[in-house]
Amino acid sequence: MRSIIYVDGFNLYYGALKGGPHRWLNLDRYFALLRTDDDVQRIWYFTAVIAGPRRSRQLAYLQALKATPRVAIQYGQYKEKVVRCTVAECDCAGLREFRVPEEKGTDVNIAVQMLDDAYQGLADRLVLVSGDSDLVPAIRTVKRRFPEIQVIVYVPARDPRRGAARQLRTAADKDKTLPLDLLRRAQFDVVVQTPKGSVVRPDAWA
Repeated sequence: MRSIIYVDGFNLYYGALKGGPHRWLNLDRYFALLRTDDDVQRIWYFTAVIAGPRRSRQLAYLQALKATPRVAIQYGQYKEKVVRCTVAECDCAGLREFRVPEEKGTDVNIAVQMLDDAYQGLADRLVLVSGDSDLVPAIRTVKRRFPEIQVIVYVPARDPRRGAARQLRTAADKDKTLPLDLLRRAQFDVVVQTPKGSVVRPDAWA
C-alpha cells in the first residue's frame, strides 16, 4: 500500500531520542525497517529551528535529513513566551516572570498536510508519529471524508504503557508505541555527504 509518513520532530525527540545514543537517526532507513510492506511515498518531518547552544546540532541533523530523497521538512516557529510564577512559596522579588521556549505551528502543519495528501489521493495509508492529542480532529476528518484511507499512529514513548496519548490512539485505525529497538539499526554514517558538502555527526551525539 502507498503510505505517507508524518513525523512530529519535537515529539519524536523528547519522547524517544533525548538523552539516548541514537539521535543521529536516518528516518528513511528507520521507516524502511519499520514499514516493510509499505510503498513509502514521502516522509514529512515537522520541526522548528531552535535558539541557543543546541541549534548547531539541530542544523547539522536537518542537513543530513535533506540528503535523503524521500524526506521533506516543514518548519514551524520557535518563540519565547512569558510565564508568570504561580508558586505561593516563591520569594523571588519583582514581577516573578520568566521566558520559556515554545514551538508553534507543527500540529497545524501536520493536520493540513495530512488532509491535503488525502484529498489528492496520494496514499492508501497515513502513518503519524506523534503523541499530540491536538491532531485528533485531523485524523477524524480524514476518516470521515476518506474511510478507505487507513490511519496508523505510532506514539514515541520510552514508557510503553497505553495510557499515553489515549485519544490519539483511539482516533486511529491502528496504534502502536514507536519501536525503540530499531533506532540503533537506522543511524546515519558519522559523515553524511550532501549536495552542499559533508555534514558530521555532533560529538555530543556520539
